[in-house]
Amino acid sequence: MSEHTWLVADCQNLLSVPAGARRQEAVNLGARAADGGVKLRELVTSLLDAAVAQWSATSVEETATAMHARAETLLDTARVLLAAAVDGYTRQNRAELDRHDTERLAFINDLLTGRADPGDLAERAHRYGIRLSATHTVLIARAANLTPGITHRIDAALAARFGEGNTLTTLRDGDVVCISAGGLRGIAAELAHLLLTELGAGTWQIAVGRTQPGVHGLATSLDEARHTLDHAAKLGFTAPVLNAADLLVFPVLLRDRDAITDLVTTVLGPLATARGGVEPYLETLSVLFDNQGNHSATARQLHLSVRAITYRLDRIRDLTGYHPGEPTQRFTLQAAVLGARLLGWPG
Repeated sequence: MSEHTWLVADCQNLLSVPAGARRQEAVNLGARAADGGVKLRELVTSLLDAAVAQWSATSVEETATAMHARAETLLDTARVLLAAAVDGYTRQNRAELDRHDTERLAFINDLLTGRADPGDLAERAHRYGIRLSATHTVLIARAANLTPGITHRIDAALAARFGEGNTLTTLRDGDVVCISAGGLRGIAAELAHLLLTELGAGTWQIAVGRTQPGVHGLATSLDEARHTLDHAAKLGFTAPVLNAADLLVFPVLLRDRDAITDLVTTVLGPLATARGGVEPYLETLSVLFDNQGNHSATARQLHLSVRAITYRLDRIRDLTGYHPGEPTQRFTLQAAVLGARLLGWPG
């Protein structure tokens, strides 16, 4: 027996609706059931119970042929009504989910941009368990194949692990954006685990902004996470999880664009005169610095001999006057190489 008495009555009444209007009435019934919190199994059971009740209520004596025809008609009717009711139920659930996503995305956009009325923002924040005065951390996950379905599963998994009021996750501009309560440990590792499960390895990257207080801090943490991913793409960093706090030098380098451009062109510009152009030498320096100056590791990664690496480094010294083997020159060269990556130089 259904705990929703109206559902039982509506299912019974549905069977007496004129044939031409039954399907739409069944769709409407499914939508009402979804709005009323009825489980899909309960909706299906109630419709089948109504069909059984109608069959049992017929006490007229009839031939086997007539009974068979009546049973076939009732089964066909039940099948049509079930399909229509389930369709209405799923459509309504999907519409409700879309509305929830739209409201959530609008709230997160307002939260991260700070453009909404403070009173309205505080009221909506309370609905999602967000304390505007607290500290929060923004994480961004970037991948080519992120979908609303993946985002829903990640959101549900994070909420189940850390609590509804401690995480808020949505799809924003193609990225998964997660707001987490400040000081929440393990959030980046859990997000990485979920992305690994959904997308596999090597197809995504996470950036973690610094923990910041208040509404303005949320926008700051978001910008830090986004810029970290942008810098990582330019610099060729492939680590799955990056912390903005570890890459603070790059915003500093770009803060004075004229100065970093001057450094790049002054230090590395002479390499343009080398046979084969700048790229082989710039790549050699990049890989060398990534391998902490290890010539053998650099040669292996570039599929060259150690002798070829040594030749290139000597050629760099001859053309630029800088050699990574000189402690006083290494930093200048590395800063110039990082600047070249960030600027997309020489392209």
